Amino acid sequence: MSNHFSAAYLKFPGDDARLDLTDLYVFPAAGDVRRTVVIIDVNPFTTGLSATPPFLMSREFHPDAVYRISIDNDGDNQADAAFSFVFTTAENGVQTGAVHYATGAAARRPGPTGEVLADAVPVGFDTSAQPVQAGPCRLFIGVRSDPFFADAEGALHGFVWTGEDAFAGKDVQCIALEVPDEMLGPDPTIGLWATVSVHRDGALVQVDRGGHPTINPFINPEYAKDEYNAGHPADDAAKYLEPWSKLLEENGYEHAAATAAAATVLPDILRYDRRRSAVYPNGRGLTDDVFSARMAFLTNGQVTAGGVPSHDDLLTRFPYLGPPHR
Repeated sequence: MSNHFSAAYLKFPGDDARLDLTDLYVFPAAGDVRRTVVIIDVNPFTTGLSATPPFLMSREFHPDAVYRISIDNDGDNQADAAFSFVFTTAENGVQTGAVHYATGAAARRPGPTGEVLADAVPVGFDTSAQPVQAGPCRLFIGVRSDPFFADAEGALHGFVWTGEDAFAGKDVQCIALEVPDEMLGPDPTIGLWATVSVHRDGALVQVDRGGHPTINPFINPEYAKDEYNAGHPADDAAKYLEPWSKLLEENGYEHAAATAAAATVLPDILRYDRRRSAVYPNGRGLTDDVFSARMAFLTNGQVTAGGVPSHDDLLTRFPYLGPPHR
């Protein structure tokens, strides 16, 4: 998994697949170096094609959730800009979304804050869905082919590789943005992470988060996963450097090397220098084999096999993810 099934014991956060953040991607827009693409995917193994409940309900975004992309553009591990997405489902099952853009202190407040870039944007559930304009951004929201690829069964069973991609032919719900670089901050180096929160008993509760791929499901023990999902990157080094270093020592690292390796993914913020090629860990492209890289990271290079190829349904244009299956 990347961040699929990221609650404890391979469950969904809040026991709801719609709240499960699977991946965060960031890379330059095709044909325009002044614009950046940021994508978050949720709801692993999205199923069903019917336009009527109950199948539609398994494919929708959670109507009580806030999906957010936070951007740190000054290196203090705090949000300086944020894109927040909220959704409404009508009685006829048609779902629409809105995107908010906030900067400064507003980007650090919970909930959808700041300027509304677009409202009442239809969520796409089939191959006819098209991107829309959201202020100066391009936006796509809807079901797409999951671009993540991994031999998950092999990793979960002692690195006995099956050669099968557990995510081939699977769908996710995608939020894709193409953003002018100036909206991300003046410095070419930024940090990004995504969160999913849901309204419960009058409060907005964060239930999932991620920056780097394949972190929480493979590094944290089961009892720590849900607490991690509710946390903030600014607290990561103090909380997780010691236990993660210990885990790496148990997997073949010397003490100093284990600490140094753990520090490369703490805090859990995906760094991206727009002056350099977008290949993980500098940003993340859709064909980056992050799963094999994480297996090597966890085992100090002892496990390097098990790679499966990237998916062949990717597009060369926005929103880049392939059309939904079935």
